[in-house]
Amino acid sequence: QVQLVESGGGLVQAGGSLRLSCAASGSTFSGYTMGWFRQAPGKEREFAARINWSSGSPYYADSVKGRFTISRDKAKNTMYLQMNSLRPEDTAVYYCAATSRLFSLWIPGQYDYWGQGTQVTVSS
Repeated sequence: QVQLVESGGGLVQAGGSLRLSCAASGSTFSGYTMGWFRQAPGKEREFAARINWSSGSPYYADSVKGRFTISRDKAKNTMYLQMNSLRPEDTAVYYCAATSRLFSLWIPGQYDYWGQGTQVTVSS
């Protein structure tokens, strides 16, 4: 059974940085796409970034492009989200997710496995 565990959230001032980690277990993840989603209070869960586990090829939402970097360490079975130049509007619970599907990977429903989430709060 795939398990995902996020860590690294916290409180940071606007303009600061955080690095989130997602420790994955229960599969080799070859052929999987791993993603980061976020959900602010009163809003729907939204796509932030994803990475092809095998190739390392990344893709970003426009809202985080140029500020966030997604990466993975296959040896550690861990995915990362380096978040720079944080803004108050980045405040949300951040979730990591995994899927073996190939299409529409910005949609939360396309992901089969989810972590419990980690809170990121950016103060102005």
